[in-house]
Order: sequence, then structure tokens, then C-alpha cells
Amino acid sequence: MESRRGPLKSAVPSNVVSPVRRCSRTACGRPAVATLTYVYADSTAVLGPLATYAEPHCYDLCSEHSERLTAPRGWEVVRLAVDSGPPRPSGDDLEALANAVREAAC
Repeated sequence: MESRRGPLKSAVPSNVVSPVRRCSRTACGRPAVATLTYVYADSTAVLGPLATYAEPHCYDLCSEHSERLTAPRGWEVVRLAVDSGPPRPSGDDLEALANAVREAAC
């Protein structure tokens, strides 16, 4: 597409987009190290290793925000071990988190 000034260019060049996922907390730009998922049916917040893929209903957190995480009154926080090495893909990270919540509830 062209305008009077010449061809239109992308608003965000692809070389500017960072491959590192960032903390979901407002105004925090630190790299994410953990993923927070809520299991509303069990009133549980599950904090585990950084998920392989960013999901719309999960929240990526940096180390500082993941350490300070608290849950609403009456909710339980399940903290899964966060691996300090590079994230490794698994079959289904969200299913693993849900299974961990079910096991913890028993």
C-alpha cells in the first residue's frame, strides 16, 4: 500500500520485538521466570515454571513478583518448583499445573 509519502512501513519493525517474555505486572519490565494460573473452582493460585507458551488466562511473573505473590483471603497458593535453567518444552504445561492442583487438594 502506498501513500503520498511513499510505501507504508510496519509500525514496529520485527527486529525490535524481544523474544524474552516480560513480567505481566503493570510497569514491570523484568524477564518472566514463572507462570501464575488461577483455578477458580478450587480457589487456588498455582505458581509454577514459566510455561512454554504465553496463554491469555495465565500471568508471567518475574522472580521478585513471584516471591511476593499472595492470594486472596480463603485461597490457597500452590508453588511448584521453578527450574533455574532455561525453560524446556513439555507436553502440556497447563495440564500439568491442573494435575498438581488436584493432587494438592486430596
